[in-house]
Amino acid sequence: MKISVCGKGGSGKSTVVALLANEARTKGYRVLVVDSDESNSGLFGMLGFGYPPVPLMELVGGKKSLQQKMGQPSVLAESRIVLEDLPSQYLVQKDGLTLVSIGKILQSLEGCACPMGVLSREFLKKLALAENELAIVDMEAGVEHFGRGVETSIDSVLVVVEPPLESVNVGQKIHDLASGIGIKNVWAILNKVPSGEIATRLRAELQERQIDVVGCIYFDADIFSSSIDGRMPVKGVAMREIKDVLGRILEKAGLPAPG
Repeated sequence: MKISVCGKGGSGKSTVVALLANEARTKGYRVLVVDSDESNSGLFGMLGFGYPPVPLMELVGGKKSLQQKMGQPSVLAESRIVLEDLPSQYLVQKDGLTLVSIGKILQSLEGCACPMGVLSREFLKKLALAENELAIVDMEAGVEHFGRGVETSIDSVLVVVEPPLESVNVGQKIHDLASGIGIKNVWAILNKVPSGEIATRLRAELQERQIDVVGCIYFDADIFSSSIDGRMPVKGVAMREIKDVLGRILEKAGLPAPG
């Protein structure tokens, strides 16, 4: 399964990605995390890596030469990509967890991030996964990646929704765009929820909008404390709640536990 994690800026997409990746790994899956957010640079630390991989954008010679290089001999020009084909500097790995990065905006006047969207789309389209492998994609904030067609290369969308109404409205837009291109697996996860009452109200609002909610992560002080150091906690409320969330996702997607 290739699942993209989307939502409003600041909703906690990267946190949810890291939680899901670590939980899936404990269940026996080989997990690939694809960092497709050109702005947020801290995902590697949240996943427990000491440094990020070299961006795949460098493998095609940078943004300016993307179109020419995608058609020239390289692993990214192949019709089918497996992780073992990528040169080692373009991924970081440990204990069944792998991280690749599409690219980042590094300087002023660099131009738009559209080439990164193209590379995300083509890489995910060609990426071949085994039965015991999951790909979790940390998308950029908002909905622009739908305009670039990135979601045409994945099969499931998880929308991260926090309490403000604007986050719910962005979640609705993501749900509608994903459904509009034929993605059947579109779910929402509530995040940073301060109380059971707020969780109930959010669930009711999303269900009224025909959005399937697969779980809730309540406000977790351990998450915020650890985020100051750019890492994830090893225990706490969120770590327990993500177990149920992943279980529901796998059940709804019809995925068996790894043998």
